[in-house]
Amino acid sequence: MLKRMRSDIQAVFDNDPAARGWFEVIFTYSGLHAIWNHRMAHFFYRHHWFTIARIISQASRFFTGIEIHPGARIGNRLFIDHGMGVVIGETCEIGDDVVIYQGVTLGGSGKEKGKRHPTIGNNVVIGSGAKILGSFKIEDQCNIGANSVVLKEVPFGSTVVGIPGRVVRQGGKRLDRLSHQMPDPVVDAMGLLQREIEQLRVEMKSLKEQLEAEKLPKE
Repeated sequence: MLKRMRSDIQAVFDNDPAARGWFEVIFTYSGLHAIWNHRMAHFFYRHHWFTIARIISQASRFFTGIEIHPGARIGNRLFIDHGMGVVIGETCEIGDDVVIYQGVTLGGSGKEKGKRHPTIGNNVVIGSGAKILGSFKIEDQCNIGANSVVLKEVPFGSTVVGIPGRVVRQGGKRLDRLSHQMPDPVVDAMGLLQREIEQLRVEMKSLKEQLEAEKLPKE
């Protein structure tokens, strides 16, 4: 358990340039506290002490602003940055080395029983305010853009942006894991329309000049 706690602390240093020292991280990082409280709650949940597990999770939610259902399965070195408003559902599964920013929801899309929350692969970054809803998998090495709403499976190494979430091809360009500067397909579409409008203006100007030339009286 101590080895795992040390790896959780190291994940903070690996992902947060503002982290200054072990003492500060241990006593002031709410995301770290939420993960450690969840480990205790999950222990009781697995042993069918459901009420105790929920009491621990609700107390953790009160103090950290992060709600993790005790039934959720979380891998190693999860880093929750800031964390206020993060919600992780009961049947959610999270892999190793995942980064989650504030306001993220890993929830269900209905009242169905059984597996109803997403499975998050390894080395996934989920931007602020993103919503991943439903029972499907986000494959390894994916980036989910801020405020995206993801409703279907995301293939390996993809970047998703928009509402609903759409996979955006990167053309081989490598993105910083911690960067929120994700491509925006709406902005790209607007840029394309602007270029087409400019082209139409040029063509109309040329046509207008041609018509005016034809109207000139012949000598």
